[in-house]
Amino acid sequence: MNEPKQQTPIDVIPHPFPLNDASAADFDGPLFASVIEPDDNDFASIAQLQARLAEGPLTSVKLVKRCLARIAALNRRGPQLRAVIETNPDALHIAECLDTERARGVIRGPLHGIPVLLKDSIDTGDNLQTSAGSLALVGQPSPADAYLVQRLRAVGAIILGKANMSEWMGFRDWQAPYGWSSRGGQTQSALGKGWPVFGSSAGSAVAVCAGLAPVAVGTETNGSLMGPAYMNQVVGLRPTQGLISTSGLVPLSSRQDTPGPMARTVTDAALLLDAMFGLDRPEPAPAGAPDSLIDYASGLDAQALKGARLGYPSVTAQGGAMIEDPAFALLARRLESAGAKLVPVDFVFPPLMQTQLAVLRFDFKRELAHYLAGRPGIGPKTLADVIAFNAANPSPEGHGQGLLESAQALMFNEPFYSLLADSLRNQSRALIDTALQAHDLEALVDLPMGNLMGYGAQAGYPGLMVPAGRDDEGMLAGLYLAGGQWRDRALLALGYAFEQSGA
Repeated sequence: MNEPKQQTPIDVIPHPFPLNDASAADFDGPLFASVIEPDDNDFASIAQLQARLAEGPLTSVKLVKRCLARIAALNRRGPQLRAVIETNPDALHIAECLDTERARGVIRGPLHGIPVLLKDSIDTGDNLQTSAGSLALVGQPSPADAYLVQRLRAVGAIILGKANMSEWMGFRDWQAPYGWSSRGGQTQSALGKGWPVFGSSAGSAVAVCAGLAPVAVGTETNGSLMGPAYMNQVVGLRPTQGLISTSGLVPLSSRQDTPGPMARTVTDAALLLDAMFGLDRPEPAPAGAPDSLIDYASGLDAQALKGARLGYPSVTAQGGAMIEDPAFALLARRLESAGAKLVPVDFVFPPLMQTQLAVLRFDFKRELAHYLAGRPGIGPKTLADVIAFNAANPSPEGHGQGLLESAQALMFNEPFYSLLADSLRNQSRALIDTALQAHDLEALVDLPMGNLMGYGAQAGYPGLMVPAGRDDEGMLAGLYLAGGQWRDRALLALGYAFEQSGA
């Protein structure tokens, strides 16, 4: 299969990306003060919001109203970000109930009364649709909350609505642009006109970047959370696959799918992770998964980089010496100033892209059918039904469905599939594990959109994207951290220390 330029695999996308300076004069995102008068709560952290909620006069009702006001001003009007596909008609009522609890002295947790946006591939058993961006799935809402949504509600989070996304997790067609869905339209960047949003969790990232919600939940299969986090300068965590339950998510591949937090700070990402993590998940926990509750936010340590040995690829994704790359040199200086020891690693990256595409297509076809079987009140029950719907209802933009059709056509016998899938995971894990062990490393670091991002996703290992503002040439900067299985807490600590080093 030939892959068009705009959908180049994540591990070979050039870095860095220049901003569209021609549009800067009339574009004032992400604040958008020319469109809506700023409010102190628009970009406040969860801790700041909780302090204001405790002290008054801020209430959760006022906070939700403010989020809805920014959505009304920026989502379909003004810059037309189209980051939010639907808002929750019950959000204000939920906020009122949580305010009443607070007045009685009942605080469920750090997210009590905090609005959260969910990617449109996450089930909610309320009045919201769950469509994966596809008009084919519009109909009766899901009959039940995804497990992570149950957890969020239990700790007092307010489900504000659903975020737009690349339709079918970016698996509709090679030509369909990132952040586009037939239901939500094209998500636009809050950083500049024409600036790429990247990946299927684009709406979640743009919403957080533009202050439409304090935090959001995205999902990742291979770069669809990490990429948007970098492109929109927010924090994104891809947890170890299986750490957070995938029950109630529209699937692409159960071998790689994972939900993850998107936030403006590492602390807020850790708080959201804590809220989504639970031990009473409906599916069996993977081998080695934590068997007791872990407070990820309490593990953040501003001194975590001191003495930490961090490996980095000696060669960039484009073939040059990493240490000579200006963008990496900037990160290296900051890491070393914070006390880290950087160790070059001579990675040999196995060519796994075609293997992954085959595994994803095979997984998607059968796992989607299983998911649709639990969704009464919508027409499609198989991938073939979705393809037929799209054929009968073509998108106005003319986007095809080549990836869906290729998944439908793919046939494997089970032994051959298992061989491919196991090889994909095992080679990716060996790449990371060998580097960590051979060099006695705490973690790996890379440029955003570098080689390690894709292999980490294929391994099912955690990854953390931390924004770093602009480099010396005015281009977006960020740090990608990768770790071994179940090393999520350590990555968050390192990311927090990096974040604080630039404060």
